[in-house]
Amino acid sequence: MAEFITTTLMDSYAGGPHVTEIQIGLANQATFGADDYVLEGGRESEAQVLTNNSIRIFDAVYCIQGRRDVIPASGYTDVTIANGTQGMNRNDIIVRRYKKDESSEIESTEYAIIKGTPNAGAAVDPEVTTGDIRSGATLHEMALYRVKITGLNITAVEPMFNILKNMASLQKEFAELNSKITILNKPNGNGSALRVFDATENLIYGCWQNGLYRYGGYYGNGAPSDWAGMMLVSPIYINGEVNGYLKVAWDMGMNHYIMKNNKDGSVAQSWKQL
Repeated sequence: MAEFITTTLMDSYAGGPHVTEIQIGLANQATFGADDYVLEGGRESEAQVLTNNSIRIFDAVYCIQGRRDVIPASGYTDVTIANGTQGMNRNDIIVRRYKKDESSEIESTEYAIIKGTPNAGAAVDPEVTTGDIRSGATLHEMALYRVKITGLNITAVEPMFNILKNMASLQKEFAELNSKITILNKPNGNGSALRVFDATENLIYGCWQNGLYRYGGYYGNGAPSDWAGMMLVSPIYINGEVNGYLKVAWDMGMNHYIMKNNKDGSVAQSWKQL
C-alpha cells in the first residue's frame, strides 16, 4: 500500500493517497451546510406505512453534518415499530444514526427507532441525540420521521428533515422568478417601481395593478422622507371595473401609510399614517 501523504490540498495529485474523511466532511459542510439534510433526488427518504408495526424508508442521499450517506436508487429498509397500547398515545422517532467506533475509528450509519413513552394524554417526542461530528462526536442522530401512534394504530408519519435542493433546481427557480420581474430604470410620476409577479405599470399616472413594488423616491402628498422601500398596490373595483387605486407603504420605523388614487391617477387621498 502506498504511503499516505499529508496535505491540505484535497483536489490535487500528491503522489499517493492524501484525502481524509475529516477533510471531506469539512468540505461538504462548507458546500451543503453544517446541519443534516436529505439531498434532492430519487425518493428522498420517502416513508410508506406497511403495517402498524412496519414502515418502509426508500432511497435517499443524506448529508449528516457533512458525511454523505447514499442509499441506492433501488434500495429501501423496513423499520419495525413496537406495538402500541390500547387507550394510550405515543410518539416514536425514526432516525438515521451516525456512529464512530472509538477504538477502530470506523464510522457507520443505520436506521434506528427511538421509542417514546406511552401517555394517556398528549404524546411527547423522545429525546434524539445530537452530537457535533466536526468536534469528534461518536454518536449523532438525524431525525427523519415522527411516528404518531394512537392506541394500536399508526395515525401519522410526519417528516422532520429538510430537503436541500440542487444547483440545477435552484437555477431553474431563479430563472422563473427573474422572468416575472421588470425593473423600471426611469422615473414615473411617483419614483421608480420594481414590478413583481404580473403587475403592470402606468408611466403617465404612476398607477399599477396588484403588485409589490420598490418605492423609494416619492415625497409629495404627505409621504415620509424615510421610505422603507416597499409599497403594495391594489386596484379598487366598483361594479367590476377599476375605479381607483389603494397604495400602502412603510417608513423605516415600520409605520403604515395609506394613499388613494382616482381612476385617472390623480390623488383622491394624500398619504396618511395609519
